[in-house]
Amino acid sequence: MPHNTLMPVAPAAVVDALNSLLEAEFTSVFRFMAEGSPYLSRASGEVRLPLAKMVATNAQHCADLYALIENLNGTPSARGIRNEEQYLAFLSLKFLLPKLVDAKKLTIRRYENAIKAIRTGPDDVNAVLESHLADHRSELQSLEKAAMHVAAGK
Repeated sequence: MPHNTLMPVAPAAVVDALNSLLEAEFTSVFRFMAEGSPYLSRASGEVRLPLAKMVATNAQHCADLYALIENLNGTPSARGIRNEEQYLAFLSLKFLLPKLVDAKKLTIRRYENAIKAIRTGPDDVNAVLESHLADHRSELQSLEKAAMHVAAGK
């Protein structure tokens, strides 16, 4: 569909969509997977390296979304960590990996919905969201592979 035949999305709608994605990234379970977490220290290198990369990517996504919102003269608003996630520290990696796969799938759906909602938004915003979506899809493949690896007892 030609880009210029659609009505542009109002900046407030773009900021709302970006804030929704920022909150999803900021409260993501991947923020618990930092170096020193029991998951990374106990995981094999084949699992640990992709998880560590996802933690770094999550932080970069938060920074990118924050900057986009500010560039649109919006106010970034990410709420704090949800209380129920504090219990994740007590779960095994074998149990947690399928949960991470589900969380990643949800994040992908959120990005797809945001992209559809603001498809006529600023080109720089769309480019960043498409890039983030590609990252999440790639990470989903890594998580699914890691989940199979851990489930097989490797």
